[in-house]
Amino acid sequence: MSKSPQKAIDASKAASRVAMESAQAIASINQKTAQEFAELIQQRVSDLMKAHDPKTAFDYVHAEVLQDAAKEVMHYQQQLMNVLKSGNQELSQIAEEMIQASKSDLIHFVNDATNNAPVGSEAYVSIFKTSFNNALQNFELVRAAMADSFASFEKSVESVSNLSAAKAPSKKK
Repeated sequence: MSKSPQKAIDASKAASRVAMESAQAIASINQKTAQEFAELIQQRVSDLMKAHDPKTAFDYVHAEVLQDAAKEVMHYQQQLMNVLKSGNQELSQIAEEMIQASKSDLIHFVNDATNNAPVGSEAYVSIFKTSFNNALQNFELVRAAMADSFASFEKSVESVSNLSAAKAPSKKK
């Protein structure tokens, strides 16, 4: 069981790596979006200044500026959702591997303990194995709950994305 602490450390490092990569990806998306938005605003203001009357300016703002801004927000949100979804999938896999490794270590430990039990302790071994089997079922419940939690998070991300897509304005020409 000396490998267990190292496995836990490795899993913790992997989870930290996923979190850091997600944070870096989000920071990169934020920086790129801010630059693109600044360029877009500068272009739109320049175009707006060319308008000769208020109605033309209003029509331009309504037809171009607001709809382009909505599209940019949707694109930004989709990029963020993709990063979150990807990170969630990696974290789910790391958690699944940790649970399987812990389960394997526990099975190995119990097998060693029961195989080396002294003669005459069969009744205790039987009770112990029954308890152990219950513990294995609990492992499976924890694993299933964890999988449900990650799946629920992913569905929430998709719902937000779908809701945003449904509310997006369509450009009329």
